[in-house]
Amino acid sequence: MKKINISIILMGIVLLSSCNGFLDVKPSNSAASETSITNVNDAGVAISGLMSKMASSDYYGRNFIMYGDAKGGDFAIRSQGRGLDALYTFNHSATSNSYSGYWNQIYHNILQANNIILNIDKLEADGKGSNALSSYKGQALTARALMYFDLVRLYGKPYNMDKTSFGVPLILEPLDASAQPTRSSVEAVYTQVLKDLTDAEPLLSKSVTKGYLNYYANKAIQGRVYLHMDRFDDALAAAESIILDNKYTLYTNEKWVSSWSLENGSESIFELAMYVSEGDLRTGSLGYYLLRNGKITGAMGWFMASDYYLARLGEDTEDVRWGIMDYDESSDERFGSSLKYAGVDLQGDKGSTSAVNIKVIRLSEIYLMAAEAALRKTTPDRTKASNYLNEIRKRSPNLEPADIDNITLDMIIDERSKELFAEGHRYFDMIRLNRTIEFNDDFIYPAVQISHRTKTIDRTFYKAILPISQAEMDANPEIASQQNTGY
Repeated sequence: MKKINISIILMGIVLLSSCNGFLDVKPSNSAASETSITNVNDAGVAISGLMSKMASSDYYGRNFIMYGDAKGGDFAIRSQGRGLDALYTFNHSATSNSYSGYWNQIYHNILQANNIILNIDKLEADGKGSNALSSYKGQALTARALMYFDLVRLYGKPYNMDKTSFGVPLILEPLDASAQPTRSSVEAVYTQVLKDLTDAEPLLSKSVTKGYLNYYANKAIQGRVYLHMDRFDDALAAAESIILDNKYTLYTNEKWVSSWSLENGSESIFELAMYVSEGDLRTGSLGYYLLRNGKITGAMGWFMASDYYLARLGEDTEDVRWGIMDYDESSDERFGSSLKYAGVDLQGDKGSTSAVNIKVIRLSEIYLMAAEAALRKTTPDRTKASNYLNEIRKRSPNLEPADIDNITLDMIIDERSKELFAEGHRYFDMIRLNRTIEFNDDFIYPAVQISHRTKTIDRTFYKAILPISQAEMDANPEIASQQNTGY
């Protein structure tokens, strides 16, 4: 795995994506202290490059989404040795399977966002500001917030478990190449995430944008953060600011399945683009990782739905979400493979099984966010909670609708699992809710003993968060004393 740690990044040039034709931007902390952002066009290219980098295989392009379901109990593996198994088995140490690609890639992106923000600030100070530049700055701030939110969930304990524990280093401006930043607290990282989001909010457009971060994506991220902080009144307000503006619409049951072959549909608040000629991961894509072994050339059936997920979905045999599932290799009857990232027709808008956009934020999530927040806020609103939940629950037409008497948090969390399967949420939900996760280890064929975790875990398990890699500690000795406990 390619090793890029903070200290090394700080000494080099942050490249947006030279292979994709995006502008190479040299940050002001590089040796020559040069910058390539001198006008609004440069800033636009830089933002495009940042979006491309966020679709890397080490981030939203594959591994970050795999993390959420492989560790959350909604995925199972049929055989070991096909790739990313350590996510499922929790086989992590500082020197082996540390998955430092998350750390390296996300900080790589953060330093690019910092450079965009810094140079737009300079242009504005010189009287060269514009609405377009302000929008690009808002996008960079929002992207930085999302990236720090993702990092602190990977490497820090849950906010509602121990917000005083170590989070991740906060790097918000160019540093000297010899700098060795140390970890801020979980609380400090969340505070910065919310500051970036609130600073960005008034700079962003309320128009529907494709492939970029707008006002509604910003509010959606705010809602996610507030849920993790148990700030449910704030989470509901963020969710309703999206729902009530009616800029996005939920798919009908008849159109839900086919929507997975489309890009930038009516539910998509934020998508990251994948193109055949740019960023296509091909056999390394999410789509290929979730197709059954032998479905198409290169598909090996790395991960598939667990028995527990299928039982949840199986509460209604006419649930429309069965339509995005396919046979897996275990039998001719088990629908454990997902077509979400291959297109239900294995073609998608681009005629490619692998060049399928990554839907980072969908309106469905916002309704489920609103339902949970309404139920758990200071003064619960069971009417709102049931109404918002039913907008998604109706995808199971034979299930009894929620109402003020029967709605529970379990109903909402189960619906999140069914609706957001293979979108990277399950593990983070279970951890923030302090729930026990059970793994479908008996599905592995032939059966093997998982030695790096037990069949069930909860957030007290030290491997519930990742280790700081040995390479990072070697390059930055100051952080070595801040390794996560147990590693």
